[in-house]
Amino acid sequence: MNTKFEFSAGVWNLHPGADPFGPEVRPEREFVEKVQILQKLGFTYLQLHDDDAVPMSVDPAGISAYCKDVKKICDDHGLTVEFIAPRLWEDPRFADGGITANSPEVRSLALDRAKRSVDIANELGTDRLVLWPAREGTYVRESKDPIASFERMREYCNAILDYDPNVRILAEMKPNEPMDLMYLPSTGHLLAMAYTTNDPSRVGALIESAHCILLGLDPSDEMAYALWHKKLWGVHLNDQNGLKYDQDKSFGSVDLRRAFNQVDVLVRNDYGVNGEIVGLDVKAMRTQPAEISYKHLSNSKEVFERLVALSATIDRAEWAGFVAAQDYEGLELFILRHFLKA
Repeated sequence: MNTKFEFSAGVWNLHPGADPFGPEVRPEREFVEKVQILQKLGFTYLQLHDDDAVPMSVDPAGISAYCKDVKKICDDHGLTVEFIAPRLWEDPRFADGGITANSPEVRSLALDRAKRSVDIANELGTDRLVLWPAREGTYVRESKDPIASFERMREYCNAILDYDPNVRILAEMKPNEPMDLMYLPSTGHLLAMAYTTNDPSRVGALIESAHCILLGLDPSDEMAYALWHKKLWGVHLNDQNGLKYDQDKSFGSVDLRRAFNQVDVLVRNDYGVNGEIVGLDVKAMRTQPAEISYKHLSNSKEVFERLVALSATIDRAEWAGFVAAQDYEGLELFILRHFLKA
């Protein structure tokens, strides 16, 4: 049972609070200030989109020099880059998706951006490329051929794998939003595709709690399924209040028992011993003043660590006794009593 974890967060988790219905409510922080906050909170890894690391205005010839400056900031604050994720969904050219776009020219541009992201990852010392297929779906189901779209997603992964023999793809699947319906919406869909790629050993899953909940699934079961395949290479922990938009609430803030089960499956299956990181993907409430708009991160980290301690000390023999007796009401109260002690 592994109880020692390292944590990561994205620079986007320290944000000015804009949402689809309103503008920013806090000043934007500089990159170095975000890094300083994460260091102060005890994070050791940093999640970056490609353009968080290197603006798209930087010419390919200037990527290496720009990355040196970014890496120095990270090194100076004890942070390591966990992954790079190509941000296709905000580019107007990818309004119909990049990977599954009907236009071959657009698909080519999307692949170029993935290759650029791999180059950035290499410069920043990580072999992990996160694929979030945010607009790889449809608003109108008849607008794309689903079989062709599945093939395009596999071809995209194969092209990345062929581009760099060391890169690993961590796919973060989601059923909907921003698209009405997205292709390969679950961990199971992703892993089925992964096994058909040129190198299945380099394609795995990054599971986000809220994405599982939006699909009507339990995040701990999704994590267990990926662990069973030895394919759980990353997590994005947060919480979700029902089947709404993707809320990215602080971990454990809605359903503490659901949060415990996620932590427990990671602890019991030695997640982290092979370099896997506990990633937090949580948003500050829009109502938070700028000076305390980091508490969603510190709170999530504290809840995770408290639940690790609970997982490590809970009486497993008593737990097993309830299971052996098929006394599931007793087991339920046994679990709840541990939360009521806290």
